[in-house]
Amino acid sequence: MHSLRGILLQILAMLAFTLQGALVRYVGARVPVGEAVFFRSTVALVPLFLFLAWQGKLATIRTNNLRAHISRSFTNVSGMFLNFAGLARVPLADATALGYATPLFTVILAATFLGEVVRLWRWCAVVVGLVGVLIMLSPHIGHGTSDQEALIGAIFCLSAAFLFGVALTQVRHMTGTESTGALVFFYSVIAATISSATAFWGWVMPVGGDLVALLSIGVLGGIAQILMTESFRHAPAAVLAPFAYTSMIWAVGIGFFWFGEVPEIIVLLGAMIVIGAGLFVIWREHKLGLDKTHKPENAVPPAPTPAS
Repeated sequence: MHSLRGILLQILAMLAFTLQGALVRYVGARVPVGEAVFFRSTVALVPLFLFLAWQGKLATIRTNNLRAHISRSFTNVSGMFLNFAGLARVPLADATALGYATPLFTVILAATFLGEVVRLWRWCAVVVGLVGVLIMLSPHIGHGTSDQEALIGAIFCLSAAFLFGVALTQVRHMTGTESTGALVFFYSVIAATISSATAFWGWVMPVGGDLVALLSIGVLGGIAQILMTESFRHAPAAVLAPFAYTSMIWAVGIGFFWFGEVPEIIVLLGAMIVIGAGLFVIWREHKLGLDKTHKPENAVPPAPTPAS
């Protein structure tokens, strides 16, 4: 029963993240990326504080390692900028699918910087997954202006996936001493500070639907992080991992009914290859005892989210 609760929370978290991505796409042509990131980071603090206060854990927002938080936050917010910029240029399902490359990058980075031993089977999965990424990129490679814009958006999304992989590697190193509350709080504050600096290049005064969308981006982002963290209280990461990929179902549905987007078959094929490779990597890590994410206070997502 507890595992079922964890799975439901994970699915709802993916829905919230995908809705956040859809709202970013909705305002992308009218609102500067830095402004969207600012609202995402600032407003997300509201549900975080309410949740921590409800649990009586406001005191957990403290750290003795501010330098690590700054480094991780800079990496993560750079990824968010690129992800939001990509969402404004490519269909929601395409952006979501490209984000699935994050676990593949995490394997490479963990082997390079954390000294994790990566054996043949996981390296094979990474190579297969990267082939899937190239397949997903292929429809965006053309010669027209619109094709070039879509290619730039796809590259933004893929670069964001890489930076999210770097951030995940940093978080893995920090979870031994840092609580979930501290990780989310310091990230949100630092991201808000960095993004506020972009006001110098011109923000717009959001009104009506755009203002509601920006506020909702932050609320949904905060709620999604809470739901995802709570899911780890009820089920191991290896059980939850496949359900993180339900974001593709949400992305296809929302993209079709909201934006009239129909993903190309080749993009879905590439996504399936990347998902398969990612699930294999997660399964191998679990089998080898590398999966240490079933810690309620220090939960780390086993799979990417559409827009962190």
